[in-house]
Amino acid sequence: MLLEIYSKALYSTWVYYAPERILFDAGEGVALTMSNRIYAIRHIFLTHGHIDHISGLWTIINTRNNSMGDREKPLMVYYPKGNSAIEEWLEFINKANNDLRFELIQLPVVAGEKVFLRQAGGFARYIVPFRVKHTIQDFSLGYNVIETRRRLKSEYRDLPEDEISKLSRTLGPDEITEVYEKKILTISGDTFGIDPKDAQDSEILVHECTFLKSSDRKMNAHASLEEVIEIACQANVRRLILYHISSRYSGKIEKYLKNLGESVNFEIHYVDPEVVFTL
Repeated sequence: MLLEIYSKALYSTWVYYAPERILFDAGEGVALTMSNRIYAIRHIFLTHGHIDHISGLWTIINTRNNSMGDREKPLMVYYPKGNSAIEEWLEFINKANNDLRFELIQLPVVAGEKVFLRQAGGFARYIVPFRVKHTIQDFSLGYNVIETRRRLKSEYRDLPEDEISKLSRTLGPDEITEVYEKKILTISGDTFGIDPKDAQDSEILVHECTFLKSSDRKMNAHASLEEVIEIACQANVRRLILYHISSRYSGKIEKYLKNLGESVNFEIHYVDPEVVFTL
């Protein structure tokens, strides 16, 4: 499994990315749903400080501390630097759990900062936060999971395969290839809509879609379906997953997506507000 997502706007949102044991946000009920799998979590990245995105953090920490699961490995919690709601919540959790039997590391991050997950030889996989528009009171972030890859340099890409093999033997593979960054996952968090450049060419864009109709929106803090589709088109993503959908649309989402017809060239999935989504 690549992704497990639960998201019901106003109630609870969390995204578990299994390959790197990352939890993006920690809404209410995440520990109940994941059960003993919370011990697999190594990193938690919080997008902002609204209660439906952070309330489950205390349960995760308290459960790991008091049950018989693995307490040898630290739990890393990253959050937008200067987000007062998260800072106060973490301060409370630390006071309520002053006898922790595992290492809890809390790290504020800023847009553009690299948080390395894996590094070996020429390979690296890391998280890069980016700023999003949500509320004016506190900083909010989205996150990209990025890995380094190699590809042929542009001057060699149209050559026949046998010529490329010959050049590789004579010049060496490092001379005919280049390292580039590839976005493999983009998480929007709550936002009026991310800048398409922040998800450019991402393999998977998980974007909030609180409103399926723009006319249902009362303030510019969340995105609508037509806006998210336009962002995904401009960003040239391979796959789009809609989440943080208002419960008013539960059971009706398919109807809205059918109206798109063949106007998009990427896969679209959605997280129904009443169901845990897996991919």
